[in-house]
Amino acid sequence: MIKPKIVLAPILSTPTHSQTHTPPLSPHLFGATMIQSQWLLPPQPPAPPLSRHHRSLLFSHRRRSLLHHHSSAVSTSSFSTKYFGFRVCNCGASDSVSEESKGVVKVRAYPYHEIEQRWQKFWDENRTFRTPDDELDTSKPKFYVLDMFPYPSGAGLHVGHPLGYTATDILARFKRMQGCNVLHPMGWDAFGLPAEQYAIETGTHPKITTLKNIDRFRTQLKSLGFSFDWDREISTTDQDYYKWTQWIFLQLLKKGLAYQAEVPVNWCPALGTVLANEEVVDGVSERGGHPVIRKPMKQWMLKITAYADRLLEDLEDLDWPDSIKEMQRNWIGKSQGAEVDFRILNRDNQDTDAKITVYTTRPDTIFGVTYLVLAPEHPLLSYVVSEVQQNIVEEYKEIASRKSDLERTELQKEKSGVFSGCYARNPVNGEAIPIWVADYVLGSYGTGAIMAVPAHDSRDHEFAKKYSLPIHWVVTSDECCDDFEKPFSGEGDVINSSSSKTGLNINGLQSKEAANEVIQWVEKTGNGNRKVNYKLRDWLFARQRYWGEPIPVVFLDENGETIPIPESELPLTLPELDDFTPTGTGDPPLSKAVSWIKTVDSSSGKPARRETNTMPQWAGSCWYYLRFMDPKNSTQLVDKKKEMYWGPVDVYVGGAEHAVLHLLYSRFWHKVLYDIGVVSTKEPFKCVINQGIILGEVQYMACKDQDGNFVSAEFLDALGEHTQERIPEEKVTKSGNYFVLKDDPSIRLISRAHKMSKSRGNVVNPDDVVAEYGADSLRLYEMFMGPLRDSKTWNTSGIEGVHRFLGRSWRLIVGSPLSDGTYENQTVTVDENPSLEQLKALHRCIEKVSDEIEATRFNTGISAMMEFVNSAYKWDKLPKSIIEPFVLLLSPYAPHMAEELWLRLGHTTTLAYEPFPKANPAYLQDTTITLPVQINGKTRGTVQVEVSCTEDDAFKLASLDQKLSKYLDGKAVKKRVYVPGKILNVILERESTKVGSR
Repeated sequence: MIKPKIVLAPILSTPTHSQTHTPPLSPHLFGATMIQSQWLLPPQPPAPPLSRHHRSLLFSHRRRSLLHHHSSAVSTSSFSTKYFGFRVCNCGASDSVSEESKGVVKVRAYPYHEIEQRWQKFWDENRTFRTPDDELDTSKPKFYVLDMFPYPSGAGLHVGHPLGYTATDILARFKRMQGCNVLHPMGWDAFGLPAEQYAIETGTHPKITTLKNIDRFRTQLKSLGFSFDWDREISTTDQDYYKWTQWIFLQLLKKGLAYQAEVPVNWCPALGTVLANEEVVDGVSERGGHPVIRKPMKQWMLKITAYADRLLEDLEDLDWPDSIKEMQRNWIGKSQGAEVDFRILNRDNQDTDAKITVYTTRPDTIFGVTYLVLAPEHPLLSYVVSEVQQNIVEEYKEIASRKSDLERTELQKEKSGVFSGCYARNPVNGEAIPIWVADYVLGSYGTGAIMAVPAHDSRDHEFAKKYSLPIHWVVTSDECCDDFEKPFSGEGDVINSSSSKTGLNINGLQSKEAANEVIQWVEKTGNGNRKVNYKLRDWLFARQRYWGEPIPVVFLDENGETIPIPESELPLTLPELDDFTPTGTGDPPLSKAVSWIKTVDSSSGKPARRETNTMPQWAGSCWYYLRFMDPKNSTQLVDKKKEMYWGPVDVYVGGAEHAVLHLLYSRFWHKVLYDIGVVSTKEPFKCVINQGIILGEVQYMACKDQDGNFVSAEFLDALGEHTQERIPEEKVTKSGNYFVLKDDPSIRLISRAHKMSKSRGNVVNPDDVVAEYGADSLRLYEMFMGPLRDSKTWNTSGIEGVHRFLGRSWRLIVGSPLSDGTYENQTVTVDENPSLEQLKALHRCIEKVSDEIEATRFNTGISAMMEFVNSAYKWDKLPKSIIEPFVLLLSPYAPHMAEELWLRLGHTTTLAYEPFPKANPAYLQDTTITLPVQINGKTRGTVQVEVSCTEDDAFKLASLDQKLSKYLDGKAVKKRVYVPGKILNVILERESTKVGSR
């Protein structure tokens, strides 16, 4: 391989960003010098005369033969000229990879390898995308577009990550060019368990690992040309950042929204920490696969439930996907019903003073209660369990403690439970009903106990069927089954619901009316009360980890009183520890920092000890969007004026996996900050978009029986035990709707795409894609794969199509390569007035691209540009006034190529702040239409006519059309039926025919 040598020779000093970034536009004149307040460009060499090749190309390169040459030709830039203050000298064959033994030369579609490095360097050195701070012109509209910032793992990015980043970058570049002040920052959610586990496994301090991972992520993101304002970069691990995370915690403490309580938690002994529900899968930790148990522990809690109603109500005005809003509603789970008391019975079937309180949203079904169910962690369980059932119940509790809340409440799982050996009395009819223990009831929801109505609840029905418990129907409707074999959960007419003993009779009432009667009755008799309930639980806000924000409180030695540390002492920084391993006792790793723990309460001078739990990873990610508005402020979380200008976030893009918890926690903190006057808006994110997942390439699997013979996948259900073998793509072909073996098409294969993961070996590294095709091709392909919100399957061969499009665009404007594969330093555009056809093609493209960016339908915007390029290859000349707007349209998608083309078109400033083209309505009106032509009522072809075309003119055009003329030549026309703009139907005289005798 002959590698190109690029020499960068400075010509003039580079101006500082403050010199170049002057509102309303930012010229960024790299290489200019300032004399008497005027920008003077460095002297440019005269443009060389057009070569014979280009003169010929200018007038004839649209011919079909040359068009084919364009689509397959070489490309790379080989020239020596002054570019923005540095000299680019291309020495040697920049694109050629000679394989002399084969006589083959492999070339690139266009010189992306030079272009992209050059422009990334330019943007970085000139801070092109820096959003001014104090000097910001706030009279301009603002656009704050934000990505859910990543956790910087050691694995780096895979091609799924840039999907959302590319979308936000297109929006950011588009809005800048529309004249908005754009805030488009990037940072790192860098505290958390993965870094700590890696530290434990390798002995490397998590700070070192985290900084290394951040550097890798930053390098990868810059290589993709994203227009982030790197001056605003933040990390949740920076002391200057988590100082304000701790400050927010102190405000929560002041408002009584932070407290300590003993609660059941997911405890992982191997990791030595509490895990959130989403970190537990099938009873083991997501990280490492270690067993997880439920155990009570004293933990810090945040009272998010105090904001439940506001979190619900304010969802209505948000421009969020309906699915996300519905998920949040379900997570909050507001319901209205009643709490009802069931007295526990002793051995003699007499009422005791103890009672089980249940919450129900269906008081109308209370006569159908045939048993109660307690959660395994219910506080009264030990009181209720009989001696005979003691061991059975304890064993069941142990098994339940290993399951997450999600596993326990999963509808598809088989219900399990054990009898407690005790009974309770139904207050409305006096019947004694058994008390069971089952893990499908959670101690954290409601009262931790339910009244089971198996006739009208599917879970209760399944449980009752399994354990042969009674089923009593008390609600009927036209919708329910006549045979009463399936539960009916709807509302209807109440039946079998009266008691002479208690005097309550709700028979014949509708469900809502009956429910109200029951609530009034239980309140009147002292057996319960009306109640509004929520599924939402207070936020568990403590982790037994080292790598997290220290909680800014101390506990007095003399009485354990909790004292917040003064705000003036923030940040409370992490002590340096060499041993991060779990203690094995449940105490956090920070308990090993003995000298750090021992302290003095600064307000009283009394001995105290520090909190050794740290905040969860969610803490730092709850409010980072605010810090981006004012990242260097040492006296305030965010300046009020800046927050009032930038807030709320206009577009927030991230994965659907954060649809509930991260967004809910952020909304909670934002509302607290709103209440104390820190922010001016009730909600943090105006619009939320969930990008789809990019799945790994399709994998093909063949089934084999126990003897190793291939078996078609259609017989898989009858196959029994079998193995699966991965088949390479080159051995696969498609047959109808299925994929089969090439060598044996009777063997149907299993084809499936999976989420990218190292364990499956289907991760595609963007670095490899950029090296092979360029960053612009990767950006364009990820947007072209399909709608942003849909999941898509990666196909490396698919990127070649958009790569060819970029190559064709490059050669359309710059011209074909020279014989050595390099390009002239100019374009083939001409300074001539465009034709009407060219103006129409351009403005249709402008309208489509603009509309599709606004609507985040990026794939169809790319299609519009492809159509434009196809049209442009048919023109004899390329007017500069047509090509320049096209380059601007291309720039949000393929910024490196667009910047290079803009420069070659003769401009001396970056196009990042050039006005985005606007469509002229005058060129969007079609003056011609396609008119269908029928002969004797049958459509035979079409002709292009003017909108105002007369019948005679339409017939004349049809007569001249090569396809239609054969039906008309020499034929007599009986009549013509013409509907302007719709159709022309020509009725011919029927020819007389002689009918002979048989």
